[in-house]
Amino acid sequence: MPRYNQPFEIHVHGDVPLREEVGLPQLHEALRPLWKYAGAKSLADGAASAYEEELGLQFDATDNLLRMCWTVPGDDDFRQCLDDMCMNLNELTKAGASIEVTFYDTEFDQEDGPEEGESRDDFLMLFVGPSPAAIMQVQRDLLVSDVIHMMERHFDGAELGGVVAEIDKLFSGRFDALVNSMRLDRPPRGPGGNPGHGGPRKPRHLH
Repeated sequence: MPRYNQPFEIHVHGDVPLREEVGLPQLHEALRPLWKYAGAKSLADGAASAYEEELGLQFDATDNLLRMCWTVPGDDDFRQCLDDMCMNLNELTKAGASIEVTFYDTEFDQEDGPEEGESRDDFLMLFVGPSPAAIMQVQRDLLVSDVIHMMERHFDGAELGGVVAEIDKLFSGRFDALVNSMRLDRPPRGPGGNPGHGGPRKPRHLH
């Protein structure tokens, strides 16, 4: 059933690289938590975003990508759908990827809403990948990218090698803790950043 009068507009955004053998049938099942939440009976019915200018949930067969720029009205219970979706996508990915999720407080945005009070906007950065090492690689790259971008306002890029090395040490320590309990391929190192969980309101991305 369509959802009306929900407190949030929830926007899901990201590109997820898929294994070559993955097709629409597998995505239909992997994304079931999303399209069912939207009240659809299939991925074909639920792939469209609440906004026509957004591409929705799209399978790019040429580049083997799942492209997401999709908005749905909802509530905090959507967070469980996100957890289920990430678990499903992990099995289909060929590399790590990040997915941005923004909860827009629709009641706060209303012009005739209360003058006092705080917005309940929220921003999440989720990660999927074929292994913990692949996910950690994406997290590391995003964090490095963010830190370098911020510090280059004050320092030359060539001066920041030590900062990147310290970030690598942090991730190596986290990875070594995982290795103690399971065998994993060590993630490669290279430039990259991680906005983490929570944060300021983000603009809606359009394609």
